[in-house]
Amino acid sequence: MMQTTATHIPFHKPFCAPNAEKYISTALQSGKWAGNGPYAQKCRQRLAELFHGASVFLTPSCTAALEMAACVLGIQPGDEVIIPAFTFVSSASGFALFGARPVFVDVDPRTLNLDPKHLEAAITPRTRAIVPVHYAGVACDMEAIMGIAAKHGIEVVEDNAHGLFGSLGGRSLGSFGSLSTLSFHETKNVSCGEGGALILNRPEWVEKAEIAQEKGTNRSRFLMGLTDKYTWVAPGSSYLLSDLNAAILWANLEQMDRVQRHRLELWDRYQSGLQEWCREHGVEQPHLPQGAQHPAHLYFLLLPDLEKRQQLMMYLRSHNVQAAYHYQPLHISPMGLHYGGGDADCPGAVAAAQRLIRLPLYAELSFAEQDRVLDLIRGWSWE
Repeated sequence: MMQTTATHIPFHKPFCAPNAEKYISTALQSGKWAGNGPYAQKCRQRLAELFHGASVFLTPSCTAALEMAACVLGIQPGDEVIIPAFTFVSSASGFALFGARPVFVDVDPRTLNLDPKHLEAAITPRTRAIVPVHYAGVACDMEAIMGIAAKHGIEVVEDNAHGLFGSLGGRSLGSFGSLSTLSFHETKNVSCGEGGALILNRPEWVEKAEIAQEKGTNRSRFLMGLTDKYTWVAPGSSYLLSDLNAAILWANLEQMDRVQRHRLELWDRYQSGLQEWCREHGVEQPHLPQGAQHPAHLYFLLLPDLEKRQQLMMYLRSHNVQAAYHYQPLHISPMGLHYGGGDADCPGAVAAAQRLIRLPLYAELSFAEQDRVLDLIRGWSWE
């Protein structure tokens, strides 16, 4: 196919709020560049409001937040952590770094979330945590997952990298487990380039989290005047977000309502605009469980097979539209096999990796640009 001269539509473009440069300049001039500065405090307060008063710890990334969660839980070699086979590597590596063995379970083929019906078979006496991932910001079956976790006395850590502003039954995603994590990577709805957060829903663990974030020291208690000096008391690392990054994050958080309205409109236009075409060609659209409100983080289609997925991606690329696939199944990755993932039966994760295509969706995507994407897909001739 011949390359067209139409304007390029990228898969993603990071959003930068109007006040970002102003706030960065203010942060630079203040001389307070390190973590937990003035802009970090603004972000923490706003996020705490979204999570019903939970404790919020800003981190350099969602990966760092997951590592912090492992510190708070006291994860050690020999422990096991259950994760879905279809997820980003950080869901596993954040715990494997502390010696835990990731145990992979398959995903629900409708939502691509951890399937609770496979959960109990994966639990052993060594299981310390279950890590549900809200794929595309669509809620996992948290009632079932929390019920199984409570039955076996296992903690739940929600990997909510996609799910900020998502909810289930009116309750924010990230507020179900003892801990949850957020991502502010440039691909996320709200970003600061690289960043994340640990949301702590157990007040009695605040001191543990403070120690983990401050390199394993009790520096937070020292700054509050609760001890005359601080020292190394537990495992930890440098899990603080620079206030320069926090300045960008705050600028973008200020715009979140406007950005979310537009993203949701874009998502709905994809869903309605492709409904008939998908039905005619055996293509699956995102499934929303009852009571789930997604945050329009991404929009995907499940093509009938790998060949059709690749053909559609190449077709869109030939017309200057960038689409993308997503994760490769972790259980059959080199490290997944190292941890025994080859024994896991995860056909849903394999199928998702082969069939899924993500379409352009970002804050500054115009309806006219989206219409071009829609027209291209509906006009595509299947080979």
